[in-house]
Amino acid sequence: MRSSSSTSSRPPSARPRRSDVTSGTPGRPGNPDGAAGADTTEPEAGASGPVTAASSSAAAGGVRRPPPRLTTDTARPEGGGRAASGDAPAPARQWPLLTVLGLAGLGLLVVGTDPFPQAFRVGAILIGAALLVGAVMRRVLPSVGMLAVRSRFTDMITYGVMGGLIVLLALMVQPSPWLKIPFLEDILHLTVT
Repeated sequence: MRSSSSTSSRPPSARPRRSDVTSGTPGRPGNPDGAAGADTTEPEAGASGPVTAASSSAAAGGVRRPPPRLTTDTARPEGGGRAASGDAPAPARQWPLLTVLGLAGLGLLVVGTDPFPQAFRVGAILIGAALLVGAVMRRVLPSVGMLAVRSRFTDMITYGVMGGLIVLLALMVQPSPWLKIPFLEDILHLTVT
């Protein structure tokens, strides 16, 4: 015969919920504070869960809200509100994002059409500059709309580092780089030869 204290022998409705189980005997509700008044008892036949001093006070009229089982919404990122008033048209409310996307799109257009020599370099610099502009806007403006993806600090670092690296690589790309950094050439020669 199985022991009545085993959680695997109880029907699922009689097992303690994860939120009810605290430090104590494994599988049984515990008392994290060590107070003597919060002793636990085994549920009686037909009871829906363990009886504790906290759950009996909640049943006696105290308000105890169970944790949600399904998350239906996420918190808006810091500074993720509208960049213009709510009665403005949608493009006006998202002008920071449209500025960054427009500048990056212009860079892609320059690279794709190749209208002049070194167009690939100028286009890549425009793409990196778009990310740098996004980092500056994220820092300076209190509300940037959908340009806010994460926290303000994380967005600034992400946009700034990626934009800076793209600009740096665009300036150093061969043939005839516009920027030469000697120690990087030495590292390249050490790794290739």
